[in-house]
Amino acid sequence: MELVINGCRLNVEVYGPEDGPVLIAHHGGGGIGSLAEPKSTFGPLADRFRVIVFDARGCGLSEGIAPYSHEQWAADVDALRQWAGVEKIVVAGGSYGGFIALEYVVRYPDHVSAIVLRDTSADGSNLELAIENARNQDRVEIHWDNFNRYWTGNIYDDDDLKARWAEIIPLYDYEYDPAASMARVEAGIYRHEAHNWCFQHNWDAYDVKPQLPSVQVPTLVTVGRRDWVTPVSSSETIAGLIPGSELVVFEKSGHSPQFEERDEFQRVVRAFLDRAVPAPATV
Repeated sequence: MELVINGCRLNVEVYGPEDGPVLIAHHGGGGIGSLAEPKSTFGPLADRFRVIVFDARGCGLSEGIAPYSHEQWAADVDALRQWAGVEKIVVAGGSYGGFIALEYVVRYPDHVSAIVLRDTSADGSNLELAIENARNQDRVEIHWDNFNRYWTGNIYDDDDLKARWAEIIPLYDYEYDPAASMARVEAGIYRHEAHNWCFQHNWDAYDVKPQLPSVQVPTLVTVGRRDWVTPVSSSETIAGLIPGSELVVFEKSGHSPQFEERDEFQRVVRAFLDRAVPAPATV
């Protein structure tokens, strides 16, 4: 469905019982992401949760109305919460979507019941680690001019974004499958304006570490052992700052344990949510 959220038409899909606790999941990859990933990841929870997934403004099939800032994307999540008619939500996000989930938590703490994070960071320092990891790998030859344009938000157009993504996608998996990677590239929707905004305007200002010790809701932090771009250390930082949070490292995953170790990932998330947001007792 299309919903007008804060003056912007968003592509939104809703699953699960209308009276279930609401989970809103933000996709990763500002400019290269869409609701397809969180739909696959959190859709199975629709047996108990009202799962809301959407293309962020400027991404996927949603309208492109700037700004594509963390503040605006978090405000759009809260407007979706209001549209759903609930006071509190489980907020979830992976990769860049984890940035927005954390931004939502620190900006709208009274409206969060639990947090699910996957392969993300509390600030932009992971990019320094990612560059070092890219230099030290031998899976693919890095075209450094293209690599630097990608990570500084100097992409020319949507086709350029797709081509640059195709060059670095081999770095993301635990075990590289060229055919599967290219299939993901072809299935993507590319929006270079939002991508460029992320790295030209958002990146240097992003740092929620000072606010994380005040987070008072159950939090699950997950990460793949061989994640090159948001390494385990980034998740350890988050888990170390949020009181009582749970950290789970998936030993046979890169950046996407929700796919690479799907059954175990589903088990971990469901078990966490059963503890954090228990189902009402039946009479």
